[in-house]
Amino acid sequence: MPRFNVYKHPDVTRPLLALADYVKNSGLEQSLIELVLMRASQLNGCAYCLDMHSKDARAAGETEQRLYVLQAWREAPFYSPRERAALAWCEAVTRLDPIHGVPDDVHEQARAEFSEAELIDLNMAVILINSWNRIAIPSRADVGSYQPAKH
Repeated sequence: MPRFNVYKHPDVTRPLLALADYVKNSGLEQSLIELVLMRASQLNGCAYCLDMHSKDARAAGETEQRLYVLQAWREAPFYSPRERAALAWCEAVTRLDPIHGVPDDVHEQARAEFSEAELIDLNMAVILINSWNRIAIPSRADVGSYQPAKH
């Protein structure tokens, strides 16, 4: 049973929905965004967001194989260098080392694949999903009810 529903308070969600719209229209590949949203949600243990973004990713054409293996993306051969850089960035920003923040090698890998503007957009996607995770988990959002928009 959900503890609370933030959607009953539109002033609370308006900034996050605006950020979601920005990220969606940023120019980053939708498939890359969905992988990042999934990976951060895996790290945070957010069942609601994993359910949502796995459905959105599949509806947008993502393969089951890539979704199933996402947690072990470093060992899998079917993620591009750009996706790998995004996933490494996502993990580093989500876990933020308390002493060193995002390691230089992760930044260098990301800068090899993303322009400065794209890296800022990627960072905003990671901030967005971490924020939603921190709403869905304590609210005990109703997992399984989400249905993706028709494409």
